[in-house]
Amino acid sequence: MATWSTKPSLIAAAIVVLGLSCSAGVAHGRRHGRSFVSSYDEPCKEMRLYLHDIIYDYSNSTSNSTSAAATKPTALSTAVADPGYFFGEMVVFNDPVTEGTALPPSLNETAAVRAQGMYFYDRKEAPNAWFSFSLVFNSTAHGHGTINLMGADLMSEKTRDISVVGGTGDFFMTRGIATLSTDEASAGLEYFRLKMDIKLYECYV
Repeated sequence: MATWSTKPSLIAAAIVVLGLSCSAGVAHGRRHGRSFVSSYDEPCKEMRLYLHDIIYDYSNSTSNSTSAAATKPTALSTAVADPGYFFGEMVVFNDPVTEGTALPPSLNETAAVRAQGMYFYDRKEAPNAWFSFSLVFNSTAHGHGTINLMGADLMSEKTRDISVVGGTGDFFMTRGIATLSTDEASAGLEYFRLKMDIKLYECYV
């Protein structure tokens, strides 16, 4: 009797687990019919984008600025940092992102792709940054949703890689690598343009 009585319980438990899994998939934006593609030899999706950052420094227009420092210099940073940036400075940004190098004529928050997040300088002797941000997509060309990136931006290197650690919407649970290079920068880093070559190796398609 004990053997037969446990079978309905096991079946019921399996149905509950399956139901929870399906509900979780729907809640996290998975669409019916999408399949998971994973390859570490060839990316399942590639794109080249340009991030434009214009930091507000009290002399430029607030409407044309896309980032602002959120910290004040410490005694250590004042003693060791070069003018124009300081050790421990954190900048919050909402930058326009383009497919070409030209700065868009309008910097408002309705651009098809935006980079939203922060970076901070983590080296005392020279500029060196750590990034954490989301690419927010709202276009027919690239889709809708976000790609989340983070990692060290070793600014002295010509190219540097940061991690794609996830995504939402059309980029649900994606992972990969973004190779950054400084395409243009002003002397005091009030403006810089980053070229981002993004290769995704895990995609839902």
